[in-house]
Amino acid sequence: MTDHRTTPRRRDRSVNDDAWIAEFLNSVPLGTLTSAIDGQPYPNLNTFVYDASTHALYMHTAGQGRFREEILQNDKVSFAAARMGRLLPADTAREFSVEYESVVVFGRASLVADQEFAREKMQMLIDKYFPHLTAGTDYRPITDREIDEISVIRVDVEAWSAKRKHAADDFPGAFEFGQPPLRP
Repeated sequence: MTDHRTTPRRRDRSVNDDAWIAEFLNSVPLGTLTSAIDGQPYPNLNTFVYDASTHALYMHTAGQGRFREEILQNDKVSFAAARMGRLLPADTAREFSVEYESVVVFGRASLVADQEFAREKMQMLIDKYFPHLTAGTDYRPITDREIDEISVIRVDVEAWSAKRKHAADDFPGAFEFGQPPLRP
């Protein structure tokens, strides 16, 4: 679902598959939610979960603080998440590149006011990052007080887009960041 904010310049790298985007969002660990107050952008790197049933992203932040207040002043936000692949060397500096997958979301942010809904979304976050742990067995379930002490942020997705670049498996000299190949 794209609009003027998400129309890619490089259409050859565009991913026009909502199911792929949803899966990507649920597989990457971190994203950046950005708001702007008085023309100043404020990014907030955070864990998050995408819920297809509400077509929204959820994350949490402190019960009080700048980011929470920014959202109350201006609900228009953007969100970005990315995954880096191999580095791709070239014969000229201009042609060096990298494999990647990324998603950009535009939407409206709000604070989840309903305590039970906030608890449900917090549990979704825990389940995404700690799927091997069970509430009531491995940890105490989320209490009312804990829900009252945090802010669960909901970002209703208005538009999103995805891009990816993958080179051939046998791309000469390709390597993972931090693990450059040995020079002959």
